[in-house]
Amino acid sequence: MMKHPLLIFILNLVVAALVAKGVPQVQLERWVHSGIQSFQWDQLDRCIRASPHSGNECRRFAHLSPSAVTVYTSEPRTTTAGISDKVLAILPDSYSSSGLISSKFHDAFSIGPIVNRRARRHRYQLPLPGSMTHDVVLVLDPTPSENFGHPVALFYVDLNVTKKRCSHMDGIYMGNECLTQVLKGRCQNQMKHWQTTPERLMGHGHSWLVGGVPYGTALSNSVSERLCEVHFLPLVVGAGDNNRTQRLRCVDHRDFSRCPQLVPIETPSMPISSCELNKNTRRCHQQPVSTRLSCRLYQTCDHAILISGGWRQQMTFQQHVQNLQRFYRMLRINGFQKDHIKTFFASSGHILEKLEGAYSATEKTAIRSHVSYVCRKQHCADSFVLYLNSPTRNDGTMLLWDANFNGIADLKERYSVNELLTDLAGCMASRVFLFVDQSYSGVLSKRLRSSQKHLNVVLIQREIMSIKNYQTQVDHSWEDNTWTHISPSTCLLDHLSTGASHFLDQWAGILNITLAGAPCNVTPPLTESEMRRWYQGCQNLPTALWHRKYRRIN
Repeated sequence: MMKHPLLIFILNLVVAALVAKGVPQVQLERWVHSGIQSFQWDQLDRCIRASPHSGNECRRFAHLSPSAVTVYTSEPRTTTAGISDKVLAILPDSYSSSGLISSKFHDAFSIGPIVNRRARRHRYQLPLPGSMTHDVVLVLDPTPSENFGHPVALFYVDLNVTKKRCSHMDGIYMGNECLTQVLKGRCQNQMKHWQTTPERLMGHGHSWLVGGVPYGTALSNSVSERLCEVHFLPLVVGAGDNNRTQRLRCVDHRDFSRCPQLVPIETPSMPISSCELNKNTRRCHQQPVSTRLSCRLYQTCDHAILISGGWRQQMTFQQHVQNLQRFYRMLRINGFQKDHIKTFFASSGHILEKLEGAYSATEKTAIRSHVSYVCRKQHCADSFVLYLNSPTRNDGTMLLWDANFNGIADLKERYSVNELLTDLAGCMASRVFLFVDQSYSGVLSKRLRSSQKHLNVVLIQREIMSIKNYQTQVDHSWEDNTWTHISPSTCLLDHLSTGASHFLDQWAGILNITLAGAPCNVTPPLTESEMRRWYQGCQNLPTALWHRKYRRIN
């Protein structure tokens, strides 16, 4: 039966009304205010211990108001038998040996546990499968203007529980309701060593469990603590839902920050594996990345790759599209040809205007192949620009797109720092510019500064937080920046030194040019015609020069 658009619209309104009824306003406000207070104390304590003199950053958490917080929640449901329909939260950076979710969620560790923020002291048992499901999941985003990869507060809400049981879970009791802050599980596997002292254990009043190991103020430094923070919106599904339907919804409320504007999608999300090979629909069809004409003999060109994964529709905002559009326009103004700009964004169902030839971010193999192709092909690229604007884990790994919709970032759905550096190692382009518009760019910066295989790779990153640690750098990536104002005559070194980028001293020699490779501050200045003929777009290489370069490289 064909679905009428008006009928679908009415049904969506009805569903929205039912969802709104699911959590009474007074009840939701109580959860949010309690959650904000709990998150404030934790972040403020951590901020002071990480950098006692960073007063401005610490005060930002101390004065956090509900109007600055975006609220996401699932609604409590009951089955026809009157039994609570429990939900489970799954993070993209959960750990899984198989990368798949058990349909009945029997094994808590097969999906990577999310555990209580605070647990009873001296308890070392592993979390039981039953403790993985709860009545409601509540997420508070205290910095909605930042790309995902920044800390968010995740809570479980259990209804109709006793004060004793809530105390046993070390939650916040609110009259038959228990609010418990939770963190990632197994994060202690990433830590190098632990230091536990009675004074530190007693300093916060309690400790808590992460995968069965006491964790909290007992850690040796704030970097280890941040490994257990939640940085993304979880996939919240019913405990018996094999379809893995997202139950988490953003709440539009006058007292909270407005919900972000999502990117429209043409068709309902469906795993690529569900597309039948004999049905060449627009939803199923994946246009191959064209590389055949990217590199021509006796010619060198400027190339660019734009990557904005998004991970899920709920984390893919209109602002991400605008970021791509602005950067794309800047490249075109600087003479980059359309055929030499490859854009990888979200899934194939998203609508992208003014971005010609955009590909799905699910094409990880195509992304890596194209980066490697441009770098390995001799004389192919003069200036090679990469723009990175994806949700990012705290180890610098980019999340591309949840192609199989299991909520976990499998190997094919993430692009790690190691993989990116491998693809760029020994790149034969004259220069490589990495414009990083995402969180935790400091991880990539540290690796590049110590590498002898990336001497022509320059990292240009956004404004970062003042805490001086590579793993705690988080961008303010939706603030207006000066990248989009780079013109054909702009000297990168002068332009970036007045902006928000850091650590440019090592690459000052490479940056003393324009984006297309023209020298800075020449006398007399180059005309527009000279810029186009000698530097922008593509230039033909003399045969003798090409062969001389070839012999030198080989």
